[in-house]
Amino acid sequence: MTVPLPELPSVDLISERLLDIFPEGTEHRNYLIRDTAAKSIFTMFYTGAIEGEDKWVRPSQVTGMSDAQSLITDDESRTAWAKKSLSNKKWRPTDAWYESDSRESIRDESLRLGLIPCRAVIVKQGVATTSSRPIYALSCDFSQLFDPQLIGESLSDAIEIWRATHLSKTALARQQLLQQVKTNNSDAISVKFPNGELRMLAPGLSSVIAKAVIEIFAPRFLKKPAVLWLSESGNKVVARDEKLANGLGLKIDPAKALPDIILVDLGDDNNGTDMLIVFTEVVATDGPISRSRKVVLTELAVEAGFDKKHLAFLTAYMDRSKSVFKKNISDLAWGSYAWFASEPDHIIDLHDDSPRKLTMRN
Repeated sequence: MTVPLPELPSVDLISERLLDIFPEGTEHRNYLIRDTAAKSIFTMFYTGAIEGEDKWVRPSQVTGMSDAQSLITDDESRTAWAKKSLSNKKWRPTDAWYESDSRESIRDESLRLGLIPCRAVIVKQGVATTSSRPIYALSCDFSQLFDPQLIGESLSDAIEIWRATHLSKTALARQQLLQQVKTNNSDAISVKFPNGELRMLAPGLSSVIAKAVIEIFAPRFLKKPAVLWLSESGNKVVARDEKLANGLGLKIDPAKALPDIILVDLGDDNNGTDMLIVFTEVVATDGPISRSRKVVLTELAVEAGFDKKHLAFLTAYMDRSKSVFKKNISDLAWGSYAWFASEPDHIIDLHDDSPRKLTMRN
């Protein structure tokens, strides 16, 4: 008895749902929501390559599919196309979706870096990854998210359940943080300092990042953190700990071009040899710790009584997938660090010949 092929969702429906299934903050999201991902999924549906059916596709079938063929949806025609597209490597329609040499990018990006790591696509076991044999199929539960009859709240619930069972806790937290930024951009933001003090920041992405630096970065990467200085855009001073500064023998001049945040790690000893001052620039649109900015801040620090060996420089972003980081990355100063609120346990060390500081604290 011939098993019927699955109902065939349109490429447009697949593309639309991929945007919902993989929201901003999803790692390699660009590989997951691009046209080649949607058409790879369509081709698996077209051929019936779904977990448990022992049917598989290879990237050349995706490149060889066409708009005209995709409209021929009876089971007999779909089965005949699947066999033909596998048996005759030289066969290609004149209106094929992609050039034949696009199969490598489909395999390496849309599948291996995108759909396979999140278990949306499975790989046939016992076959070498370099083999030209068909080895890819949709996981059964992922395929169910493209049921055209699944809409509204039922669809949203199904997507949430799939994410919770297939994406890592880190990936889910990253998604949640970026979604909160989009939805909570009109409310004042409260920040809890290491000493328990609360301060309010104006709404906006810069404030969200600043809050993450103080509440998340500081306790993760510093031993005994304190906030020496916090300002907002427009040079508005939110916090300035004169008592701490005086106790450390430091002079902070607000008239100078100070960074957005100055953190202090008091360290483990009482004589100050383990102390670290972290000059932090919060970047929502521009203004990283560049080479020239690092020179200026170092000069200001020396004038204020800081010792160079106790200085660290940090640029804080929301997420490394955002264009602002990609635009800034070549400007970041050697001997500084980059940190992302969406991936709080990791830090980029642009190491030069100076001793490592932040990455060695905890």
